[in-house]
Amino acid sequence: MTAATGTLAVGSAPALRSLYFVRFGFAVVWAGLVALTASDLGVAAAVLLVVYPLFDVGAAVVDARSSRSRELVLNIVISSLAALGLVFAATSGSIPATLRVWGAWAILSGIVQLVVALKRRKLGGQWAMILSGGISTLAGASFIVMASQDGASLTSLAGYAAIGGVFFLVSAIRLGQAARTA
Repeated sequence: MTAATGTLAVGSAPALRSLYFVRFGFAVVWAGLVALTASDLGVAAAVLLVVYPLFDVGAAVVDARSSRSRELVLNIVISSLAALGLVFAATSGSIPATLRVWGAWAILSGIVQLVVALKRRKLGGQWAMILSGGISTLAGASFIVMASQDGASLTSLAGYAAIGGVFFLVSAIRLGQAARTA
């Protein structure tokens, strides 16, 4: 559910649509793998946790080819720092620390996604990204709260990613519909 978006011309909507489909596929596969491996903070789970924000960095870079947005640069920095933070948190073996880093990332990237989606409203299909950004921000706060509770688990991150993937899918479909009616 993270922000890899910026301000685009209407003619760039097909590229954004393709990116959203890729993000959907990645999120669904990632969520399935996390659901299988996140019962403990082993090597597989740690690698997956670091890969997600790195994928977000890559998506922001791809998106930046179509738009020159300060938010994209900010998102690249936020997601890069999150990946680095997750390396340290996950290798420490601390699920609470990992949830705190993930939560902070979800909050910040959710805010960026919300801002960018609001700027892209005229493209169509952005209401899903607006909702996704808002939900990401709230989910991030819940991960931080969850980190302080006994029995904190990483499996909720799979649900977070799956829901985010669905929002990318909905937005991709809506972008296609908007392009056909334009």
